[in-house]
Amino acid sequence: MASSVTLGSCPWVLHHQSKTPRSRSPPFITLKPITLTPKRTVSSSSHTVSSSLVTKEDNNLKSTSSFDFMSYILRKADSVNRALDSAVPLREPLKIHEAMRYSLLAGGKRVRPVLCIAACELVGGEESLAMPAACAVEMIHTMSLIHDDLPCMDNDDLRRGKPTNHKVYGEDVAVLAGDALLSFAFEHLASATSSDVSPARVVRAVGELAKAIGTEGLVAGQVADISSEGLDLNDVGLEHLEFIHLHKTAALLEASAVLGGIVGGGSDEEIERLRKFARCIGLLFQVVDDILDVTKSSQELGKTAGKDLIADKLTYPKLMGLEKSREFAEKLNREARDQLLGFDSDKVAPLLALANYIANRQN
Repeated sequence: MASSVTLGSCPWVLHHQSKTPRSRSPPFITLKPITLTPKRTVSSSSHTVSSSLVTKEDNNLKSTSSFDFMSYILRKADSVNRALDSAVPLREPLKIHEAMRYSLLAGGKRVRPVLCIAACELVGGEESLAMPAACAVEMIHTMSLIHDDLPCMDNDDLRRGKPTNHKVYGEDVAVLAGDALLSFAFEHLASATSSDVSPARVVRAVGELAKAIGTEGLVAGQVADISSEGLDLNDVGLEHLEFIHLHKTAALLEASAVLGGIVGGGSDEEIERLRKFARCIGLLFQVVDDILDVTKSSQELGKTAGKDLIADKLTYPKLMGLEKSREFAEKLNREARDQLLGFDSDKVAPLLALANYIANRQN
């Protein structure tokens, strides 16, 4: 049976085995369609080398260049780790700062801050301009993981290959550590961003980040996810699942790219194109996450495998089947890459590679 799913302005028709295509999903937040301009003027460099634009043909290739993404993400992640270590030093009260640093510096892929930095560089900014925003996003992401692992939520014992925060510091301190990271993220974004970024752009970035994690973003997705546990597949549909993950997962990835575009000095059109790209890879991230949850071991993932199945949560493999979920992931990757048509090929290479990295990650 076919079901039409719309992500922003991009419709896809997916086939799944649910007998009832209708959904009792929460109402969607209105997402305005984005008109893409496939070409933009780029000044050519001196001598015989001219600046190239990403084309549709480029996006059909698995790799658009010889860009070394692993070196790039390791280098950027190292910069982010050093910035996070400096931003949240070990100081009094020791216990709360130890708990904050335990989860914040536990490693991880740093996809969100790297996305923020790459978006900033795409529109002409430098890494230093984006770093406070990148750190703020990672602080909030870490907060969400600490709270998500609590007994009252997912009740998980393992995160990034280590015992979860509440298993080490107790539930009370874990809640407070998450709260502290949340509040400090905004303080850091507001106070540490370079004076080269206008106050108006800093305020805009703060507003974007706040919206992404509140009842129009992450919190909305979390509540819908909790409410979906144990529901009969006949009572839900793809729209309901999309609502959960556009808010629970994609919203913070979207904010990461948008913040990078804002502080990097991007135009409104460039920022909106980055928003659409990140929305696509945000949903892609969750589809892949759902697939990995049922195909990888806890040791491979660095977290508890199969926990969504145990909790009877709504997932893409559960609703669509494993093979259709993989097909959907491939389609999301193509749609994400299409949002970057017309940008300079050198500057856009990290984002194109990031989309492939998310699509093909193994943990």
